[in-house]
Amino acid sequence: MGTVKPGSWADVLGEGRLPRFVLICLGVWLNAADSLVTATIMPSVGKALGGYAYFGWATAGYLLGSVLAGASSGLLARRFGLRRATAAAAALYALGCVMSAGGPDIWMFLAGRLLQGIGGGWVVGFCSVAIGLMFPDRTLPKVYAAITAVWGVASLLGPLIGGVFADAGIWRWVFWSFALQGLAVGAAAFVMLPKGEDGEAGTAIAWPQLGLIALGVVAIGLADLAGDFGRSTALTLLGVVLLIAMVWVDERAVARLLPKGSSDLRTIPGSGYAAMFLLTAASMGFGVYGPAILQTLAGMKALTAGYVVAAEAVAWTVAGLAVSNLTGLWSGRMIRLGAVCSTLGVGLSALAFPTGQVWPVLVAGIALGGGFGLSWAFMAQKVLAGLADAERGVGAAAISTVRLTGSAAGAATAAAIANLTGISHGLTIEAAQSAGLWVFAAALPVALAGLAASWRLGSERTTFS
Repeated sequence: MGTVKPGSWADVLGEGRLPRFVLICLGVWLNAADSLVTATIMPSVGKALGGYAYFGWATAGYLLGSVLAGASSGLLARRFGLRRATAAAAALYALGCVMSAGGPDIWMFLAGRLLQGIGGGWVVGFCSVAIGLMFPDRTLPKVYAAITAVWGVASLLGPLIGGVFADAGIWRWVFWSFALQGLAVGAAAFVMLPKGEDGEAGTAIAWPQLGLIALGVVAIGLADLAGDFGRSTALTLLGVVLLIAMVWVDERAVARLLPKGSSDLRTIPGSGYAAMFLLTAASMGFGVYGPAILQTLAGMKALTAGYVVAAEAVAWTVAGLAVSNLTGLWSGRMIRLGAVCSTLGVGLSALAFPTGQVWPVLVAGIALGGGFGLSWAFMAQKVLAGLADAERGVGAAAISTVRLTGSAAGAATAAAIANLTGISHGLTIEAAQSAGLWVFAAALPVALAGLAASWRLGSERTTFS
């Protein structure tokens, strides 16, 4: 047998890692496809259940559950073992899908979305733990490239699934199909994860930090129901303060959600997590409101609008695969270049969406998603390499926690801004044009702060060969 090249695909799948790699891809698919399908069908759901005022909560509620679950995934994996924890999480996700599929009103639908978020967040969090514990640093660019490839497949199939079902008037069947997929992932966990991982029964759970995350995201989410600018701003600021307080409390806690030093922007983990959170939050308006704006202003079918917005995910996939072989100094360069592209994508979105024209939106989406594709794997690689071995499990789960928290905060903030522009009263042309501008204009300062953190992360001298 020839020598396996370090960091090659043979190296990624070697030493018994293939079953775990397959399970990770299945778990990521569940989350990726769910988000893209739901974004496509939400105008139909809002019309059927009368939930335009709660439009953003279909995403923010899902992400709130995902945050709470993902934030505790590293600790729960140690306490119960990856095998049992992943199977239980997938079953809970399936239950949430059943509730959304059969719900007679918007409240049952949103409750189902919350359970889907909890179950899906745990699945993705356990996948992040598996990556951090079971894959060497040299293989991480390839592993994250595979994850982006799964997102790419989801970006092609998600809008197709959602658009076909929405245009046919049978959107509920989307959730029935995902309930079956959740059960399949749970069964796969029993087959593909080792039987011997029973966990550590004495592992503590970081309840104070989880409570602060929940209160922070809920405060931001309630801002979209406040009804005026002053109260919406106050609730949003309260939510931000609570999330910052969580980081402060976590740094001093015995049971932590983040590795030591994550609150210090001068460290690699600190600047890395900050960049991930800020850029993710700034990007959320594209997926949450993009399809609805295009359907209103451009007269598109749900299927077509879904595919236009999916350009972001396609660009992420293509860019991630294109740079997966880069090593050495290129990691810092890609972090910086990717952050510039993503920030540019947010700014272009503010100009493109109010016009209702397709090609400017495509350009903005390609810049936004391409930036994440260029930088995300290298951000994760630098963060994990900067941690002690004892903290890699928590640090890997924290990547998912930070991303999901940024997604939830970004979706809730986008919903608050969109409701202030009039979308809560219906998808009129005027409301869609106003939301298309202000949802992204308000996110631009957040993206610029993420760019600053990314620039610092990219300047660190940690390299990989």
